[in-house]
Amino acid sequence: MEIQSWTFLLVGMTFTLYIGIAIWARAGSTSEFYVAGGGVHPVANGMATAADWMSAASFISMAGIISFIGYDGGVYLMGWTGGYVLLALCLAPYLRKFGKFTVPDFIGDRYYSKTARMVAVFCAIFVSFTYVAGQMRGVGVVFARFLEVDINMGIIIGMGIVFFYAVLGGMKGITYTQVAQYCVLIFAFMVPAIFTSIMMTGSPIPQLGFGSTLNGSETYLLEKLDGLTTELGFTPYTDGSKSMIDVFFICAALMVGTAGLPHVIIRFFTVPKVKDARISAGWALLFIAILYTTAPAVAAFARINLIDTINGPDLKGVDAEQAPSWITNWQKTGLVAWEDKNNDGKMFYSGDERNEMTINRDIIVLASPELAKLPNWVVALLAAGGLAAALSTAAGLLLVISTSISHDLLKKGFRPNMTEKQELLAARAGAAVAIIGAGYLGINPPGFVAEVVAFSFGLAASSFFPAIILGIFYRGMNKAGAISGMIAGITFTASYIIYFKFINPAANISDNWLFGISPEGIGTLGMCLNFVVSLVVNKFTAAVPQDVQDMVESIRYPQGAGEAHQH
Repeated sequence: MEIQSWTFLLVGMTFTLYIGIAIWARAGSTSEFYVAGGGVHPVANGMATAADWMSAASFISMAGIISFIGYDGGVYLMGWTGGYVLLALCLAPYLRKFGKFTVPDFIGDRYYSKTARMVAVFCAIFVSFTYVAGQMRGVGVVFARFLEVDINMGIIIGMGIVFFYAVLGGMKGITYTQVAQYCVLIFAFMVPAIFTSIMMTGSPIPQLGFGSTLNGSETYLLEKLDGLTTELGFTPYTDGSKSMIDVFFICAALMVGTAGLPHVIIRFFTVPKVKDARISAGWALLFIAILYTTAPAVAAFARINLIDTINGPDLKGVDAEQAPSWITNWQKTGLVAWEDKNNDGKMFYSGDERNEMTINRDIIVLASPELAKLPNWVVALLAAGGLAAALSTAAGLLLVISTSISHDLLKKGFRPNMTEKQELLAARAGAAVAIIGAGYLGINPPGFVAEVVAFSFGLAASSFFPAIILGIFYRGMNKAGAISGMIAGITFTASYIIYFKFINPAANISDNWLFGISPEGIGTLGMCLNFVVSLVVNKFTAAVPQDVQDMVESIRYPQGAGEAHQH
């Protein structure tokens, strides 16, 4: 069967499964729409959290970044994984014991202020919009290639599908859909990785193949890759070109941004007890690690195959008439292009002026089975996995946007007398508006998928993280300090990103960056600014009421922690 037939079959089967689950687990109340009624098993919640967490950035784009920039791409691996540990240990159990649906709910009650809640709602919507734009772009990349349509058309198709099952099922539908999506995406990621590892190194474990010698040779895989990239004018694969300070700041922004991401935090409210929140976090880390430890191997295998298939074994280029099928397939999407600069009819790929190929980083994982000449069904399986990854996270983010609008903005803000039915309707309307906005940003993206997602982590780090940490561990933190800190942090970070990415992109070089920190890492500086402003303003404004101090003290004690708060 052709790739397209396999794709329709496998994607159709997985979508039928997701939509069937969404209908079976349809939300009937706000409790089921927001937190799945609080009755999800820790292992299932761990799988759902892993699917929610591993977005299009993890599945499609992360290995693509590592494949193209080598050593420096590892910062995404370290930051995102480390951030999850921070979230599981320092925040999730305490927020779970506090018993609030959403981050703005926590901030509104902890800082005894409607203004604090509104600032948090704005930050949650802004962060989630930035993140979901990256997911819609990822969905568009998959659909563009496998339906052989323009990428913008692919994004519009994805918008319709996400809308259907996120709006219908709420958190209950999304949780069980995400369990299925985790199984699909991990199987889809590992099968081609294992096949390619056996073909190239003889090892069935990609993580070991990554450090092994190539079949029939005494040359190590990374040694060959370094030689190829250097010869073709790229920087050596295993050398880093980013400054130490920038690597540190990006890594820290991704870590603390994780701990402030609203759509991941909300997952810890879907289990019955606080203990289960910790257990499900442990399971999620295990499920996430399977993909994250495989990604560098997938990146290296794909990079070698990419160079070999375009430049040929002798590195002199291949005739355009005999171009590998993956190039012609991806050219239809506009994500791969060839310009015959020297009119010799040969394609050539390099890192200097000889280069004739334009290759989008986001295609590398989806193209990897074609690069390795794997069977058509493996190519189609990866398409199903890429869609599972992008759609699972998009659904979680849309839920955050819709609950922020209906629960925090309307119910707890402007319209406290809303009935439950009206609140549920407002949540669904909020999700619809969010999908349209995210689709627009997917069609006009400010960067490639992982880069857009990195911005949202920086925004979460600079706005939410200090307010949550101080709210849990410093009972003397008052509302004026928290509000000032959040506004200062997100304004500084957003302004920096917008200036270098939209207003003056030509200036986006390390010479012009503040202290040499790139827009991807500036969230760490925004977080530091948030902490400083919060603590300074706190010192000169009214003390926290005693009842709030007592409440904060009680969050950190284990007694009564076994019971879930009833809503």
